[in-house]
Amino acid sequence: MAKIEYREALRQAIIEEMDRDSRVFLIGEDIGVYGGAFRVYKGLLEKYGPDRVINTPISEAAILGAGVGAALTGYRPVSEIMFIDFTTLAMDQIVNQAAKIRYMTGDCLNVPLVIRTQGGAGRGVAAQHSQSLEAWFYHVPGLKVVMPATPYDAKGLLKASIRDNNPVMFIEQKMIYLNQGEVPEEEYLIDLGKADIKREGKDVTIFAYSAMVFEALAAAKELEEEGISCEVFDPRTLVPLDLQALVDSVKKTHRLVVVSEACQRGSIASDVCARVVDQAFDWLDAPVRVVAGLNTPIPYNSALEQASIPHKEDIARAVRQLI
Repeated sequence: MAKIEYREALRQAIIEEMDRDSRVFLIGEDIGVYGGAFRVYKGLLEKYGPDRVINTPISEAAILGAGVGAALTGYRPVSEIMFIDFTTLAMDQIVNQAAKIRYMTGDCLNVPLVIRTQGGAGRGVAAQHSQSLEAWFYHVPGLKVVMPATPYDAKGLLKASIRDNNPVMFIEQKMIYLNQGEVPEEEYLIDLGKADIKREGKDVTIFAYSAMVFEALAAAKELEEEGISCEVFDPRTLVPLDLQALVDSVKKTHRLVVVSEACQRGSIASDVCARVVDQAFDWLDAPVRVVAGLNTPIPYNSALEQASIPHKEDIARAVRQLI
């Protein structure tokens, strides 16, 4: 298998789907000549032309309004919002339109729309460009939410998202675009709602997604030297969530730590805890722990920025408290 960067895996997925289906097109800011803020679309304007790689003015509402309209007429747009923070400017298109139309028409109309965006801290771009806002979309019935960690997962899940008949929030973490991983040359898809065990273990389950998967794996490696065996559980998609697989993991390890870069208040992490406790309370030998970002805007100062989000040390400390 070839070893490629995360952003190249995304690019390959888009090319394969655009070659396969002429209804797939791209729309967003700076995706043409510039190739996108993180170069995922590099060379695609030359390959497919301006009718399928549509560079837009700075208007998130227009990008997603056009995406919803095109999806309703049979196209399969991949709309890019450069930073997840900017989805605030298009919440009506996402929450009131894309998420609701299928239900309001009694399943007569579908919205096969992928909204690619990225979030998270780490680049020192401060409070308006570093947020982890996935919980907003997790909360909305009618949306699917995908947050892949590895190049393999990113490619397989993006291809599946483009073929899905529902609106999908496809959220990437800005610090993992250059991460490398093995990706098969032959075609493959990953079903939405199917989790992956990134590391087998028997003493505690660590639930982590997106960039936090790597912090969890680093903590697991450190804890292994202390004789603690950690299972790292990556849901890969938050909606649908592979809850049964998580419950099965907890029944094996009897302990759970839930990790999220987003702040804990009103978070997915808190909801996952509640759902696991509801279904596996009798199997737990210790309280469930949450390791999450601080309830604060992301600071510009790099030291404070790092202090505001979880790291392997925080995860390892939480695990030790359970053993």
